[in-house]
Amino acid sequence: MTLTSAAAGVFPIAPTPFAPDGAIDWPSLDRLFEFYAEIGVDGATVLGVMGEAPKLELAESIAIVRRAVTILARKPVVVGVSAPGFAAMRALARDAMEAGAAGVMIAPPNTLRTDDQIVGYYAAAAEAIGADVPFVVQDYPLVVNVVMSPGVIRRIATDNPNCVMLKHEDWPGLEKISTLRAWQAEGALKPLSILTANGGLFLDFEMERGADGSNTGYAFPEMLIDVVRWSKAGERDRAHDLFDAHLPLLRYEQQLGVGLAVRKYVLMRRGILTHDAQRKPGAGLSVAARAEVDYLLARLAKKDARAIA
Repeated sequence: MTLTSAAAGVFPIAPTPFAPDGAIDWPSLDRLFEFYAEIGVDGATVLGVMGEAPKLELAESIAIVRRAVTILARKPVVVGVSAPGFAAMRALARDAMEAGAAGVMIAPPNTLRTDDQIVGYYAAAAEAIGADVPFVVQDYPLVVNVVMSPGVIRRIATDNPNCVMLKHEDWPGLEKISTLRAWQAEGALKPLSILTANGGLFLDFEMERGADGSNTGYAFPEMLIDVVRWSKAGERDRAHDLFDAHLPLLRYEQQLGVGLAVRKYVLMRRGILTHDAQRKPGAGLSVAARAEVDYLLARLAKKDARAIA
């Protein structure tokens, strides 16, 4: 299966489950992908920032890809391959594609400052992974400190035929989506899938601006699926009502530095992960933070029974 610009729907970002000793928790990983398959995701992304990719060995990374591809049969799996150098990026990209991945995701290094540097970097990255490997541009300025204007994204997409998707994580970024979609309507930009992230924090209006779906790791991907589906069906109030019910937990999960810990804790509470551990360096939630998340889950359960644990 190959990723194309027609990709749409919900592609959860999968966390990597670990045991308290730092070993990968393979049964939890399988259970996570089985959960994704059961709720009807349209694909998945592994080895992203929330997958703790830099903490993994290459063999572990490829083993994760193989499990995802096997369990999510006939669903595209995107693999994060961002790396300090192109040699490591190429090696992981080629191995991932051989393991059955549909495409790869590339974030820019934080050393890039000018538009030309950004465009040049993606041209070199596209050449490194190979023209036959579809790739996703990860636009996440809040973390990588690289700002991509709509014009830069258009240049990257135009210059590289294997650029098929934008992972939109700019904040605020609604106008960027509108600009890109307007260019597409005018024929000034080729077809490009736009999936949004930011923990899902702006998904309600991102869909209305023309996003194709969600590519984030919120611990209730079923909500993301519902909001995307209802938004596309024109059921605006229904989509917003469900989104609003989840907003307090979305907001809490979006805290820099603790977001992954919150996400893993909730997935553990839901019985999907056995542990909420992160591989070192990385800490779990404090007792006070766990109590706050428990309170948010209890309140959410009054409006969405899926939050009952």
